[in-house]
Amino acid sequence: MNIRLNCDMGESFGIWKMGNDEQIIPYIDMANLACGFHASDAVTMNKSVLLAKKYNVLIGAHPSYLDLIGFGRRSIRCSLEEIKSIILYQLGALNAFCKAHGTAVSYVKPHGALYNDMMRDENIFKAVLSAISSFNKNIKLMILSGPKNEIYHHTALFYGIELLYEVFADRNYNDDGSLVSRISDEAIIKDELDVSQRIATLKDKGYILSVNSHRLFLDANSICVHGDNEKALEFIKLIRKALM
Repeated sequence: MNIRLNCDMGESFGIWKMGNDEQIIPYIDMANLACGFHASDAVTMNKSVLLAKKYNVLIGAHPSYLDLIGFGRRSIRCSLEEIKSIILYQLGALNAFCKAHGTAVSYVKPHGALYNDMMRDENIFKAVLSAISSFNKNIKLMILSGPKNEIYHHTALFYGIELLYEVFADRNYNDDGSLVSRISDEAIIKDELDVSQRIATLKDKGYILSVNSHRLFLDANSICVHGDNEKALEFIKLIRKALM
């Protein structure tokens, strides 16, 4: 597998700092940059784009529900028109900084609850696709890899959008391929050896183990480590070695 490493970044806001972006970015291939709705601000977006360009890292828009207080991890009931509009709003904001610095948004990866809702609700998935398609059909959409990849692929084709399939290094999975809820103590993987073994198994055998040790065979264009994970830098260094 040719697998790229991505990380959620640019999630500081004002005087509040999140993550170790400057230390992490030399080790990754793709940066999912917050666009102001769950984290980030204009100055942070500008700095994040410049940082990604410096290290030749692909830039992805990381839009969310308007939820600064909840860090975008709460589902907010929105109409499909609202979903499309908030995607366009955030994509346009990040794109402005990219254009100013001679680079571009390569893909979109919705954040938090919007990401989960997109994977559960076909209409939300279509609204996200519609927003990207109306903006630029060359921008790809990153989704959670799972047993329904083929269905998502055919839906995306209708909008002219290419999909990227993502696997999480630091999140546990249910047997059906969904992520274990963050309210569970088992949601986050905290052991470096567990992360390293997961990635080695995925690369060599094409599957990861669910929380109940069920084999999940997953397509993987990219592996994600969350930038707000306290061991993000250690995990990313291990994964980089495992992917070599």
